[in-house]
Amino acid sequence: MIDDPAKLFKILMHPARLSILDILRHSEHCVCHMESHLGYRQAYISQQLMVLREAGLVEDRKDGLNVFYHVTDPTLYEVIDSARKLTQTHEQVRGYDPNRRVKAVSCPCPNCNPATKNISC
Repeated sequence: MIDDPAKLFKILMHPARLSILDILRHSEHCVCHMESHLGYRQAYISQQLMVLREAGLVEDRKDGLNVFYHVTDPTLYEVIDSARKLTQTHEQVRGYDPNRRVKAVSCPCPNCNPATKNISC
């Protein structure tokens, strides 16, 4: 985990990383899910996940051919939410609703499409 607040803020100041963390706020997800929702290339998302993983903010879990990411310490969202409150920017990921199963977005992950349970993202 990060031992210096300045390092934490440096990592959190990247919009793509904040979007990834927003997606991971309520549950774990795979890269293809993030790619479908965010519209970024898989390589770019993986690069940002690497920074978050090296900082100890996210971890991955393998399930067969799929790799799922989750936040290591949910109290991280207290920092993010406080920053949004201070800057009066309360929005999270554009159009992302964690309570809705994605139908309009073509995401092949088993969370969105149970028929693809054994297909790798």
